[in-house]
Amino acid sequence: MKILVVGGAGMIGGRAALHLKGKGHDVTIAGRTPPAPGTPLGDLPFLRVDYINMAFDREALGQFDALVFAAGNDVRHKPQDIDDSYWHDANSVGVPRFFAAAKEAGIRRAVNVGSFYPQAAPELVATNAYVRSRKESDDGVAALADDNFAAMSVNAPFVVGAVPGLTLPMFAAYTQYAEGKFAPMPEFTPPGGTNFISTQSLAEAIEGALERGEPGASYLVGDENLSFQDYFGAFFEGVGRAKPPVRDEEHPMLPDGALFFGRGNSLFYETDPKVADLLSYRRQDVKPAIAEIVAQYRS
Repeated sequence: MKILVVGGAGMIGGRAALHLKGKGHDVTIAGRTPPAPGTPLGDLPFLRVDYINMAFDREALGQFDALVFAAGNDVRHKPQDIDDSYWHDANSVGVPRFFAAAKEAGIRRAVNVGSFYPQAAPELVATNAYVRSRKESDDGVAALADDNFAAMSVNAPFVVGAVPGLTLPMFAAYTQYAEGKFAPMPEFTPPGGTNFISTQSLAEAIEGALERGEPGASYLVGDENLSFQDYFGAFFEGVGRAKPPVRDEEHPMLPDGALFFGRGNSLFYETDPKVADLLSYRRQDVKPAIAEIVAQYRS
């Protein structure tokens, strides 16, 4: 297939783009800023796409068979001086509007990479503007699906992993924290935990959805339920140190604002076996992904 990966210069889209390229697909990445030249992502064709402002070449969009959309906005993207209406504009309206343009251009299969919150914690839809925007973007994508446009969502939990040639500041910082390089920052983890999935597992799930997914579906994927102590602990153990203790206070590297289900709570679930079989992605890959990160960023 000739596939356009929007958000292909980022962590999720980048790993998906390289995985799909390795599977023999003709892959172009898209976004507002091209990746660094001379990197594996920089060697792929690039198409400038600003989906929020609908700034892109409509004719160029029509040359693709399939779309992977990994550019939905989360807490990392929201400007501080804009209120929660940002989520409505970027996700609720922006994502389905771009998918409608893809459908009009003649793209036949399309995967939206969304968030696990609306399915794993549906009670948050009514109270959290970000979670509600993710639900509305999924619903908007599903509403466009028909026999000629197999549009669907693959909704992922916390994602962890490396991308060849791409520096991911968050994971570089986690590794340096585990090495003790942020002293006197206290070393601890917050209570609670969540589900995690590796970038590679998610890339494989995206591939499975492109090839076998049903129009209008919303697939909740995931891999391992880990406490935050086990999650951060894997970075510490990767550099030869013991897991840090648990302390019930806001963590400087995982602030309460990023834990919509509340510090001290755990958002655990098991992936539906039918979904895992259909999408056919690897499991038990979170700890290996962290080992890959540590190998890349360790001093």
